[in-house]
Amino acid sequence: MKTSTQFYHSVYLEPKLCEGCINCIKRCPTRALRVRNGMSRVIPQYCIDCGECVRHCPYNAKKTRRKGFEMLDGFKYKVALPPPELYSQFNNITDTNLILTALKKIGFDDVFEVSAAAELVSEETRNYIKNNKDKWPVISTNCPSVTRLIRVRFPALVEHLLPVLSPQDVAADIARQKAMKETGLPAEDIGIFFLSPCASKIANVVDPLGLEESQIDGALAIKDIYPKLLTAMKSLEEDDIEELAISGRIGVGWGISGGESSGLFTFDYLAADGIENVINVLEDLEDEKISGNLKFIELAACSGGCVGGTLNVENPYIATSKNHYIHKDLPISVACKEDYEKDYNLDLTWKTPIEYIPVYQLSENISDSMAKMLEREALLEELPKLDCGSCGAPTCKTFAEDVVKGIARREDCIYLMRDEYKELIKRSQLVNKKKAEDKEKQREMERGDLQDGR
Repeated sequence: MKTSTQFYHSVYLEPKLCEGCINCIKRCPTRALRVRNGMSRVIPQYCIDCGECVRHCPYNAKKTRRKGFEMLDGFKYKVALPPPELYSQFNNITDTNLILTALKKIGFDDVFEVSAAAELVSEETRNYIKNNKDKWPVISTNCPSVTRLIRVRFPALVEHLLPVLSPQDVAADIARQKAMKETGLPAEDIGIFFLSPCASKIANVVDPLGLEESQIDGALAIKDIYPKLLTAMKSLEEDDIEELAISGRIGVGWGISGGESSGLFTFDYLAADGIENVINVLEDLEDEKISGNLKFIELAACSGGCVGGTLNVENPYIATSKNHYIHKDLPISVACKEDYEKDYNLDLTWKTPIEYIPVYQLSENISDSMAKMLEREALLEELPKLDCGSCGAPTCKTFAEDVVKGIARREDCIYLMRDEYKELIKRSQLVNKKKAEDKEKQREMERGDLQDGR
């Protein structure tokens, strides 16, 4: 079971670029960041690799861990997995085959569209929703950051997660089987590479949802491969373009917010994008404020959906418009699960269960946790509740939790220190006043003794 509190993280800090500002801690949706001793720090078990810190760091100190094109050198046969959001990064694209052919031109031996796998996942999702009414509303697991968020913050919603593999993992499995059949090469000689729009999906390659191990051998950032692709596309003649596209409107639509839901052929869904909006939806869902008629909820951490990933090139809203233009004339769907099952060993469901991970508890011991909770509330009453971030924590409540956990000191709050300094000064003044009064009394007594002696 995947219950480890330690996720793999593709987001990391470049220390020499960090200026110790508090932009990242104010934007982190899971309170995973702190600033200590003038440097940003991460609490790993809280981080969901959403990339908000990467997006908002003014000094580019937050980066995404990824490898380059050299990964391809270790394999005899290389297959690219382009996601649908790749297509809307370019201008004036009317035929996705141009991009797919360019991928082969820059070093890949074959391509397999993630959008084709997305259509298979849509079909599987329709069946799951139909047969599992007790799980309504079913929550999409396409965005790894949202799934991690639910696992650490919303325990009551874990059972609503869609237990179907992501399109990228399904695509990788089919692509490897296809390559082995066509080339006769063993699996280890075939490299499967996903072109990722975000840090979250790079992390999912190493720590895949619902699998012990992903079939993907590596992930390349779309922004890194973009220049090579652009150059190759410009050099292609019309006769060079191969017919490689194998997906329709449903699959390509997965690249934008609401695209996954539109492939379910129902109006009883909710789609939200942007991590703050996602959290609001999840909180309302947990509090049972959302109508019970919903069958499906699609959530994406990035604004606009996957086109909003930090490793893309184009503005997400411009990319959304391009996506609509690209897929408007495509057939509704091309990929069919029944057809693929004839040629490949196909299983789209999770192989390992997913469970709630209680990373936010104050202690593993219940009685100790209760005691620390009372201590936290008492300290919180003393705090100014300004959430200024000067202490290095995003909120006063978070700071109070850090103090009772022993990872911060009361003195880190400048307002508490200001009040304590005032109290110290007041006490010092009272002590000095008392000393002065005692000294004056002593002098009066000495003067009285002198007068009596006369």
